[in-house]
Amino acid sequence: MLALCCVVNAQYKIGDEATDFKLKNIDNKYISLKDYTSAKGFIVIFTCNHCPYAKAYEDRIIALDLKYKELGYPVIAINPNDPIVQPQDNFIEMKKRAEEKGFTFPYLVDEQQKIYPQYGATKTPHVFILKKEGAKNIVKYIGAIDNNYEDVNDVTEYYVQDAVNSLLNNKEVKVPTTVAIGCTIKTKK
Repeated sequence: MLALCCVVNAQYKIGDEATDFKLKNIDNKYISLKDYTSAKGFIVIFTCNHCPYAKAYEDRIIALDLKYKELGYPVIAINPNDPIVQPQDNFIEMKKRAEEKGFTFPYLVDEQQKIYPQYGATKTPHVFILKKEGAKNIVKYIGAIDNNYEDVNDVTEYYVQDAVNSLLNNKEVKVPTTVAIGCTIKTKK
C-alpha cells in the first residue's frame, strides 16, 4: 500500500492560535514570542529591505512600535525573503537597514522560510496582530498597516492602530482583515 503525504500550507485565520517561533535577530540572538512575558500581544509584520512598499512603511512601523510596545503590543518584524533570490534582503543588509533607519524593534530572519507560510503571509509588509489569551497567541487582525502606503498624510484608515486600540479596550476588532499591499515574498526556487 502506498502512503501519500501532503504538505498543507497553513494560513492563519482570525481566531486561530499562532504557534511560537524562534528566529535569529539582527543582533545574532534568537527571539521567540514567549520571551515577552509582560506582552499583551504582538504586532507581527513580515517585511524586508528592498521592497518599495516595505520601505514606505518603515517610519510608520517604528511609530507603531514606539506607541504600542509600552502598552503591551511590541512590533516583531520578520524578513521572509530568500537572500539568494533577493540579495538586498540578506542578513548583513538587514543589519545595515535596521541601523540606518533606527529600528526600535527586533528584525528577525525566517532563514528556513517556515514561519511566513504558516502565518499565510504573501506580501511585504503583511501584518498579523496577536492577542495573548492565557498561554495562547490568538490572531485578531490580518492585513495592511493602513490604507495609503504612498503618503502618510493621505491615510484615512489606520487598520493596525484601530485594531490594537480595540484590543487594549477589550473590544472586538471592527475590521479584522484587509488586503495586504506590497511585494511578493521571494522564495527558494
